[in-house]
Amino acid sequence: MLLRNSPCKDPKKNSPLKGQGIIKDSPTERCCFTDPQIDKIRRCFPAETLFKSFSPTALSDFISETWVAFPVTPFMIGYLYPFPQFTQSFFSLTGICYIQAMPMIWRVLYTLERIIEQEGIDLGMAELAEMYDLTTFGSHRYLFKRKTGEEHPVLKVTKNDMNWKRWFFFVKRDTIPNGEDLPKKWATHGRI
Repeated sequence: MLLRNSPCKDPKKNSPLKGQGIIKDSPTERCCFTDPQIDKIRRCFPAETLFKSFSPTALSDFISETWVAFPVTPFMIGYLYPFPQFTQSFFSLTGICYIQAMPMIWRVLYTLERIIEQEGIDLGMAELAEMYDLTTFGSHRYLFKRKTGEEHPVLKVTKNDMNWKRWFFFVKRDTIPNGEDLPKKWATHGRI
């Protein structure tokens, strides 16, 4: 079993993380999801997944050819990696990184995934675009905005999550399915 704090055997593959400069270096943005906490969600990833050891100076916009940032939110609400087709289609279409999706997006996508699975309803990105617009407030973190004049199609998803920006971790790209294909930079113009 690979532990989060296991040393990488090939130091050349262990490239340093570099900030994209999108997030200002602020204590309210630094990682607080520690190595002991990762053990609680390790089961959400394939057994061979390698997690980067905790660093309290890490920011979620750090980029690397070797490591990819994940938010904790999807795994706390029930997701497993790799994500189901509908969710993965959303990220492929929008071009945003997983870490850029605010908790509300994860809750909406998870709810729609359950509807697709349990009810056999055929939902796609066209239907999602009819319900929501993708928006940001200048931080390059995205959320869904309901269409003007419409109620939220999925109720109780807009609650505020305390310190959600600080709850993230890094996974080694080549130890997860499709890891090499995941975005290596934050998108500055999400689209849906």
